[in-house]
Amino acid sequence: MKLFYYPETDSLYIELSEKVSVDSREAAPGVVLDFDSKGCLVGINIDQVSRITEISRVVVSSLPAVEFVSGS
Repeated sequence: MKLFYYPETDSLYIELSEKVSVDSREAAPGVVLDFDSKGCLVGINIDQVSRITEISRVVVSSLPAVEFVSGS
């Protein structure tokens, strides 16, 4: 899973899979779900995310993660 923040649009993209998105559906105003060719969820886009949550702080709890990578 990867998180991408785009300051120019104040949007957060949560990539759940590297599979190509072929369909998108708006789940709620400003929240778009991306699906692959089999209908599996591959990503979530949230517009104006800073109005919803504090984006400068990410808390990870109880994930069976092996590695955390910070990128720019």
